[in-house]
Amino acid sequence: MTTPPSHDDASPRLSDDERFMRAALAEAAAAARLGEVPVGAVVVMNGRVVGRGRNLRERSQDPSAHAELIAVRAAAARLGTWRLSGATVYVTLEPCPMCAGALVNARVDRVVWGCDDPKAGATRTLFAIGSDPRLNHRFECTPGVLADECAAELSAFFAAVRGRRGRAPGAR
Repeated sequence: MTTPPSHDDASPRLSDDERFMRAALAEAAAAARLGEVPVGAVVVMNGRVVGRGRNLRERSQDPSAHAELIAVRAAAARLGTWRLSGATVYVTLEPCPMCAGALVNARVDRVVWGCDDPKAGATRTLFAIGSDPRLNHRFECTPGVLADECAAELSAFFAAVRGRRGRAPGAR
């Protein structure tokens, strides 16, 4: 359930996965321009993006303002229902426990992510919330879509943050 599709058995799906992950990467880049950790997400139903989100924790001073939650809220508002059955969520970083739980509660069918999160990943790395049989809903997991690009976005952001911290006060 958590293995990525191979190139030969799911090429149409893989191209869709890449296309929608690029939309999530655009949201991540927008978050970075705002000084936020660059994580982006989109919710897709019937081949159309119905919700977009990017991290906004710093701007909103809201610990729950993660990309996935913002995208899911936007999709639910647009569709007029909190039940997102039939939806696929694309996110650049493996969901954390809070987001994975929200995706279970939103009843999404599938979650596709770029790079794993070794510190908070809750769909495969540290926990497997989306596939836990004790929960009332489970979703399909597809890791590793454009993983290198997603990881590079995060690495560049944190390198820039470390660079700013390392300079002398008042230096440019």
